[in-house]
Amino acid sequence: MALLAWWNQADFIARAVAVLLLSMSVASWVLIVWRLSVLPRAGAALTLGTAAFWQSPDARAGREAARRYDTLGVLVPMIDAALAPEPSGSLAAEADPALRVTRALREALHRSLANLQRGQVVLATIGATAPFVGLLGTVWGIHQALLALGAGGAVTIERVAAPVGEALVMTAAGLAVAIPAVLAYNALGRRIAELEGALEGFAHDLRELLTH
Repeated sequence: MALLAWWNQADFIARAVAVLLLSMSVASWVLIVWRLSVLPRAGAALTLGTAAFWQSPDARAGREAARRYDTLGVLVPMIDAALAPEPSGSLAAEADPALRVTRALREALHRSLANLQRGQVVLATIGATAPFVGLLGTVWGIHQALLALGAGGAVTIERVAAPVGEALVMTAAGLAVAIPAVLAYNALGRRIAELEGALEGFAHDLRELLTH
């Protein structure tokens, strides 16, 4: 009821700040839950797919073995890029085979990493901006409270404390939105870095296999 009463009394700016913070919080938690479900699956697919690949008799058989585990498309696109022939008559087809494989693996690695890092920019943005959005709501609430006090009547601690306290809640709300986003960004970033190292190691080994 108190929240509904505040909403009915709030002006457009205060409501806009509240809606923005709520939207940022929902987006942050959706991304956190999604990434926490995707990254462990990507790690398992990478571990199992890599093992299946290297236990196969050749690269093409390894590709099929890895595909059974790589449901997220983290590993197989790199194998496909390395094995795919270049169009005849192109500069890539005329290049040294080692350079062609290196370029193909580099491009595929970048695409795989971009998929793994999906959502990180949003989390970083929310973590960096939510406190300032909350602070904006606080400043605006205090401004409106002071205007109301200046409009007339005796200035008492009761008249000051209530509106200022409500305004300060916006700062707390901004921090409540930002802190989970920052913690998740750091935790997910560490996991992505581990997967990136494993992918780079696989790309290096695959290049050595195909060019020697």
